[in-house]
Amino acid sequence: MSHGRADLPREVTNFVSTIVVAGGSGLRFGERKQFSLLAGQPVLDHTLGTVRRVSSATVVVVPEDVVASTRESLNSFDDVAVVAGGATRADSVRAGLRAVEPATSVVLVHDAARPLASVALFERVIAEVLDGAAAVIPVVELSDSIRHVDGHPVDRGELRAVQTPQGFRLTELLAAHQSGEDATDDASLVSALGHRVATVDGEAENRKLTVPTDLVVAEAILRSRETTNPKPT
Repeated sequence: MSHGRADLPREVTNFVSTIVVAGGSGLRFGERKQFSLLAGQPVLDHTLGTVRRVSSATVVVVPEDVVASTRESLNSFDDVAVVAGGATRADSVRAGLRAVEPATSVVLVHDAARPLASVALFERVIAEVLDGAAAVIPVVELSDSIRHVDGHPVDRGELRAVQTPQGFRLTELLAAHQSGEDATDDASLVSALGHRVATVDGEAENRKLTVPTDLVVAEAILRSRETTNPKPT
């Protein structure tokens, strides 16, 4: 991964901080997937390669026992801080928030296990927050049929799958986390305070790595991107 950072896009005119949640234990995956190799590089490196292009500063939240080694591996990135996470995802986000610059205008929360999110997706989320939204989430339509656990069908046209990065005004996200509540995503906590959550189009390729075979699919997507958009020689 290049250690240089590309120029921030035009939409990022304010201070943007991104919290990359990489604190998972990897129980379902069989190992800590954020450090698994994807096309020869750790998954976390792929994620940071995109995050750093749209962020003024980045906070990576990892399990406490790998804080030192992660800091060492990222020590050439002067715009990246590494902190220890907590027992739950919400605890880890709160740990990241404590390291966020107070001057932050937009704070993004992104899963390290989503290494294929595009710069364009980040830009859409950032632009919506800068336009006044308290919270923004990317969503995609569901392709599978959906049923309640009791067997009753659900109209999938009324449902959407939620992705990251999710974007927030810093004051609203801090207030949402003051409750100490747990949640599967941060937008739910902001919504509980009465704020409307805006949506933007997500991306089908922005898959979350959950099982080892997801790495195979992710690598195929990366190869396809390289074929479509080859790097200049």
